Amino acid sequence: MIQPILVSLKVASLALILIIAASLLLVRLFTEKEFRGKDTLETLIMLPMVLPPTILGYGLLLLFGRHGFLGKPLFALFDASLIFTWGAAVLAAFIVGLPLMYQSLKGGITAIDEQYIQAARTLGLEEERIFWRIKLPLARQGFISGLALALARALGEFGATLMVAGNIPGKTQTVPIAIYFAVEAGRYQEANILLGFMLLSSLGLIYFITSKRRGRRTC
Repeated sequence: MIQPILVSLKVASLALILIIAASLLLVRLFTEKEFRGKDTLETLIMLPMVLPPTILGYGLLLLFGRHGFLGKPLFALFDASLIFTWGAAVLAAFIVGLPLMYQSLKGGITAIDEQYIQAARTLGLEEERIFWRIKLPLARQGFISGLALALARALGEFGATLMVAGNIPGKTQTVPIAIYFAVEAGRYQEANILLGFMLLSSLGLIYFITSKRRGRRTC
């Protein structure tokens, strides 16, 4: 019973690292640069927020399957497929969590008073140093909220993970998948314990976000 929890924690942790890196890169790109196709690309990033998980999972299956647009060259290079592996579970968690982190961080940065940015430029700071030393610290609330939301989403991902990673105990069987198959098999005690883990972790993350926001308002 502990295995699905360990798999979920490992998958969500690695996905979160990738989400943070990608969000920082994308937020810098979309808030500092103008380029053709910008709106289209941002729409694609946000698309997982509105797509049903099974549709998203099927799309990933078409892309990363052995004969998919991205899966075929990967298989030719490494003689291995990403589908039905632990990496596929990480990919699904990354895709569904990225829009939440990106949107929250972008909102925090775009809300910064432009006077701070202009003052930093007047002092001769380069754009990269302005981002890391001025924008990111001032947007820490958005960063923290996005982090917690992305982690909660990655931990709770079910449909896309089941489509691309399957249900392999000890390898790709995350807590939501384990709950589904435990209920299907009539193992309600196991399902209730795993449900308790999900509820406690989700409530903890929500409490963390609200306490941070409340602390900011009282400062």
